[in-house]
This record gives sequence, C-alpha cells and structure tokens, in this order.
Amino acid sequence: MVAEEEKLASSPYYKIPFSDVVAKKRAKNTYWGRKWNVRDMIYGTVLLVVHGLCLFAPFYFNRKAFWLGVVLYWITGYGITISFHRNLAHSSFKLPKVLEYLFAYCASHAIQGHPIDWVSKHRFHHKYVDTERDPHSPIDGFWFSHVNWLLDVDYMLQKTVGKRKNVADLRKQFFYRFMRRTYLLHPIALGILLYKLGGMPFVAWGMGVRTVWLLHVTFLVNSACHIWGRRDWNTRDLSKNNWLVALFTFGEGWHNNHHAFEFSATFRQKWWEVDFGWCVIKLLERVGLATDVKVPSEPQKQKMMISSSK
Repeated sequence: MVAEEEKLASSPYYKIPFSDVVAKKRAKNTYWGRKWNVRDMIYGTVLLVVHGLCLFAPFYFNRKAFWLGVVLYWITGYGITISFHRNLAHSSFKLPKVLEYLFAYCASHAIQGHPIDWVSKHRFHHKYVDTERDPHSPIDGFWFSHVNWLLDVDYMLQKTVGKRKNVADLRKQFFYRFMRRTYLLHPIALGILLYKLGGMPFVAWGMGVRTVWLLHVTFLVNSACHIWGRRDWNTRDLSKNNWLVALFTFGEGWHNNHHAFEFSATFRQKWWEVDFGWCVIKLLERVGLATDVKVPSEPQKQKMMISSSK
C-alpha cells in the first residue's frame, strides 16, 4: 500500500481522497498562466456575478425573497432534469411542443447554457464518458469535473470536436435557434424584473443564492456522482448513485442508474430511491401530456446488474 502511494506521488496521477478514482495532474492551471478567450471571460464573469450576489443575501434577507429563491430553484431545477436532461438530451419521453418549449425555457433560467449547448455537451459526455474526450470527467480532477471545465473552452473544444453535429434535432427547430442567439438576454431580463418587483432582496436571493445553489448541486452530478457513492449496475464508467445529491437535484444523483439506462425517464430503480423529476413525468403521463415514456425492462436490468447485487 505504501509503495503504491509513493508510486502515485511521483507519477502524473493522483488518487482522489476517499475514492478509487485516479485523476491526472493537469499541466496547465485553469486560472493562471494561460490565455483566456472571450467565452472563458463570459463564463467567468457570469459565475463571479452570481456568486458575488450571494454576499449581499444576508444583508437583504426577508421571507418573500427567500421563498422566491426556493420557488425559482424548483422551477429551474425541474426544468433542467425534466427538459434539458430527460426530454431533450435522451428523448426518454415526448411532450406537446408548447409544453416542451415551456419546460426548456424554465431550464434556460438556470444559467447553465442554452438548450443546444447543454444537450450537445451532455450527449458528448455519454458517448465518451470518463475517457480523455469526456468534457467533464473526474479523471481530470474533482474541481475540473465540478466547474473548471466551463472556464477553459479551448481545452473543452479539443475534447468535443464536431460536437454540434450531435444536436441536429434541436438545431432544426426555430425556438432552440432563437434561444441560442438570445440566451443571455433572458436571465438579464429576469433580473431586471425581479429588481422592479422586490428590489435588491429579490435579486440577491432570486438570481444569486438560487442560481449558485442549483449550479453547484448540478455540478455535483458531474463530479461527486462519478467519484463517491454506490454502484448497482455494470456500466463502463465511474458513475455512482449518491442519495444526497439525488435529494437536491430532483433525482439526478441516481447517476449509476442513469448511465446504466440512459434512455429511461426514471432514474429510480429501487422503491426507496427518491426521484422527484420522475414524479412530475408520471403525473404528466397520467393526464395524457407525456407520451412514449421509456423505462428499462426486467431483462435489461438483469443484463446490467452487478453479479453481487443479483
């Protein structure tokens, strides 16, 4: 054991604490000693602004502002998991176009990118999961998979050459092209509206705390859920099921389940696994709005199950 640790210490790799994941030491620092392009600076500025707004939140606290932040977290968080992830990226169910666009618009206010960009990166992640071409794998380190990958666009583009070709289904729709062209205007407009309605408290809690909280719990799906947790399925990656992340991401933390059955509208595979996103999809299915809802069959589960779990 000691010899193995000494070998890792002198190699370009290191072991992420409390896990079996070995990461590569990056030769290039994400923040210093490199050239930042325009998109790096835009992403960095947005992250700096929303985190900066959180510093004002304790001084502008009131109940209305707090509950506004909670409601916007629910709206945008459900938008990410139901629309961007399950509906658009994986086509795990269908919605009427008006409802599809409404959910996608709500997700766009999470400030995680426009639909075409988000879906393209996610599809690329699944195609090359936990390899050198994965846009955000912990094999490049925890912090890279958590947030730093957003701040080095050139490095990411090296990994995802031709990524826009994987979203032809979205690019042919006017709504998604419109959201790509006008993306930043929408959260700016929401911020102005919140300021008009409730002043700085609404901005600090509705645009600051809410956005930062949802960003980081979503980022934990990319980072923590590929490092720490339980594996029930024999996938070709590092994905893990993490109950704590699942609780705050509307079910996204059941990540090993998701990677085992990418097509599935539900991330829950055991009765006690809470998946709030799936609850909404089931409700939409019962009232006839969600159709072609995909879930894994028992033979598919038996094929993917780790032998010790059978």
